[in-house]
Amino acid sequence: MSHTPTRADFDQHMVPNYSPQKVIPVRGEGSRLWDQDGREYIDFAGGIAVNSLGHCHPVMVEALKTQGEKLWHLSNVYTNEPALALARELTERTFADKVYLCSSGGEANEAALKLARRWAFDNYGEQKNRIISFGKSFHGRTFFTVSVGGQPKYSQGFGPVPGGIVHAEYNNLDSVRELIGDTTCAVMVEPIQGEGGIIPATAEFLEGLRALCDEHNALLVFDEVQTGVGRTGSFYSYMDYGVTPDILTSAKGLGGGFPVGAMLTTDRVAPAMAIGTHGSTYGGNALASAVALAGVCHIDTPEVLAGVAKRHDLFREHLEEINRKHGVFKEIRGKGLLIGAEMAPEYEGRAKDILPLAIEEGLMALIAGPNVLRMTPSLVVPEADIKEGLARLERAVARLVAGQ
Repeated sequence: MSHTPTRADFDQHMVPNYSPQKVIPVRGEGSRLWDQDGREYIDFAGGIAVNSLGHCHPVMVEALKTQGEKLWHLSNVYTNEPALALARELTERTFADKVYLCSSGGEANEAALKLARRWAFDNYGEQKNRIISFGKSFHGRTFFTVSVGGQPKYSQGFGPVPGGIVHAEYNNLDSVRELIGDTTCAVMVEPIQGEGGIIPATAEFLEGLRALCDEHNALLVFDEVQTGVGRTGSFYSYMDYGVTPDILTSAKGLGGGFPVGAMLTTDRVAPAMAIGTHGSTYGGNALASAVALAGVCHIDTPEVLAGVAKRHDLFREHLEEINRKHGVFKEIRGKGLLIGAEMAPEYEGRAKDILPLAIEEGLMALIAGPNVLRMTPSLVVPEADIKEGLARLERAVARLVAGQ
């Protein structure tokens, strides 16, 4: 390849559904990245909570290389050893009895919603098909999942949305009581709303959802695409709350950067996904499964999970210090290494303005809507990188305040 790609190539050759930053990273190691010009960045974006062990972690690289020389893909006409090993690890480490493997969080949520409706159809009849979700929720970009998600901007302009979907208010159990009934097949909820602004659920809210689902013979579905695989300091966030769902979805950090997703469920529910009811060409791919297996076994250890909580405290300490100096944040919230800083009223809607300033200071971060600065770094980000990254963030914030 004689041509070196540039940011202008994106505008010329790619569909314009994204607007990426001007820099193009070409190499990563741990929590650091380097662009085409050799400039270094600290990565607090983590591929949007995907790069759970950072860039090119030796455990993940070794799994990829080893499996890459053995077997990549078969299709689901056959099974393979890495997929079976991954499914076993996931069931042994969670509430689940059965696993469905796919390639993304959207696919995992699509499967979960189809399973919930099929289970209700098989057990109670076609009238039991209503799904309750929540305002500001996000569950993927397929037409079904974007309709269940509680942000209309993502489904507008694509025609009539699927029926049988209603939205309650997050952390408001009374709003759920008003909607749930005998025709409800499932309640879908994020333990911490990610794209909606890094908003944690209260324990009382999730406990109440569990009780309401039991009362009305509905399934409780936890979307843990962003909160799962160590992100909050437990292997999955439901473990923090002591509330067990009937179905759980996982992706993002599950593959540590390799596209893989999973839907976990119980022996009570799984039979509804009978032969021919659903499928995925790449789901259970040997290469993806081997990489995910290595990540799961490395992350679900006391050392890594305890380190997440310690790193959270360090982030919060430095973010609060930045706020004492500059007064740009209304609230700092989240759990583990899913951290959100909501902008103060005088900086309403300006979280996005921090990102290009941060890039210029050598830091990659995210937003969760226009008003929340989001950070989802590696679960093993070195403390020195946290301190240096937040020093760079402070310089970006100071420039925002100064009007640069």
